[in-house]
Amino acid sequence: MTLDETMQALREMGTEQNRKVYARHGAGPNTFGVSFANLGKLKKQIRTDHSLARELWASGNTDAMTLATMVADPSSVTAVELDGWLRDLSYYMLADLLAGFVAKTPHAAKKREQWTQGKEDLKAQTGWNLVGFAAMQDTSLDDAYFAARIAEIESKIHSAKNRTRHAMNGALIAIGMRNESLKKLAVAAARRIGKVVVDHGETGCVTPDAIAYIDKAEESKRRRQRPR
Repeated sequence: MTLDETMQALREMGTEQNRKVYARHGAGPNTFGVSFANLGKLKKQIRTDHSLARELWASGNTDAMTLATMVADPSSVTAVELDGWLRDLSYYMLADLLAGFVAKTPHAAKKREQWTQGKEDLKAQTGWNLVGFAAMQDTSLDDAYFAARIAEIESKIHSAKNRTRHAMNGALIAIGMRNESLKKLAVAAARRIGKVVVDHGETGCVTPDAIAYIDKAEESKRRRQRPR
């Protein structure tokens, strides 16, 4: 699909109701309001097209940028390009999606270390999302790496910016789900941290209690592993 064809498809798929929902989550006015179900259909049609992804991202349209994270090629994107995409962020849900894409690229480790130290809220949010993805996916990292991240979260979370606090809490949960040893460290840290307050605006979103979430995930895993 060409850029014009894709933008026309996005325009036709958008709804006023979705625009209102996305606006409550922080999306700007340059939004068609396309559901994730329809974005998924376009992704299947396009598959991987990094040139198109670049054009979609450059459009500045929220739906197009979202689709860009779905069709971009992890093996083709450059580190400089990722930094540029990060600078373009103005919407926390898009930051989550960008982190999911970056986690698949060869630049994930470097960007994880750089972006968690960012002063801008969405930059640090994206970095801590990458820590969470690493906890769930990167088997090359040892427990000492994540133990240090737990200590960093504990010392910084309450002074961090809004969306960064949410991402740090999510990273703590992901680390706690990695193995039993890290679970003990994460739960102990979560007890000392206490309640993590995040302003979710006019949405129904909540920041999960780390201990309860880790325990629930572990119980769910045990149920799946029980013989039938």
